[in-house]
Amino acid sequence: MNRKILLSDLGNKDYKETWDFQSDLLQKIVDVKINNRRNNLQQPTNNHFLFVEHPHVYTLGKSGDLNNLLLNEKQLAEKGATFYKINRGGDITYHGPGQIVGYPILDLENFFTDIHKYLRFLEEAIILTIAEYGIKGTRSEGETGVWLDIGTPFARKICAMGIRSSRWVTMHGFALNANANLGYFDNIIPCGIKGKAVTSMEAELNKKVDLEEVKQKILKHFKTLFEVEEFIVSL
Repeated sequence: MNRKILLSDLGNKDYKETWDFQSDLLQKIVDVKINNRRNNLQQPTNNHFLFVEHPHVYTLGKSGDLNNLLLNEKQLAEKGATFYKINRGGDITYHGPGQIVGYPILDLENFFTDIHKYLRFLEEAIILTIAEYGIKGTRSEGETGVWLDIGTPFARKICAMGIRSSRWVTMHGFALNANANLGYFDNIIPCGIKGKAVTSMEAELNKKVDLEEVKQKILKHFKTLFEVEEFIVSL
């Protein structure tokens, strides 16, 4: 099993370009797995972790409801935003500047073959990260992601998650609202869940956070939870 992960920070990158890049990485891993099984080989498969920051964009999961987007094409253009219907689970969400987006493209057969456990570990990495800033994150039963003050009238979401997997290879991932402009969430019903607000680390702490510092903390906790051998920086 290969528990090394190739780490790439793509900086600010168009959503569709990043989606295509993820799909290409996933397909290359799947091709190795298919070839191994057909020819009784044991070629190792790669694992990747991408950090990225997207220009303003709304994405709708495969089971999502388009009515949860509250803008028409003209209004999207006026806000400098784009929209994509994509192949991850979940409903609608927003990505934009100041948000830390992470896309682990892992062959789970290198780690464990359990999608439920994978999602819980993603959540736990974020919960442990924001705890270092004094923010108490938690889960909401039946609603993937990381929340604050669940069970109160002030419940709010700080990190959205949605994934796709093929032959135990994952893509898509999480979006942590670090210094994101929360006004853009007013144009959707986030994740299709009415009556629950969104928040950010900046809003909770009343100050901006250092994005690079937060990324390093995420990687630290991810490495422990997934028992990663090492992250290898890949350009």
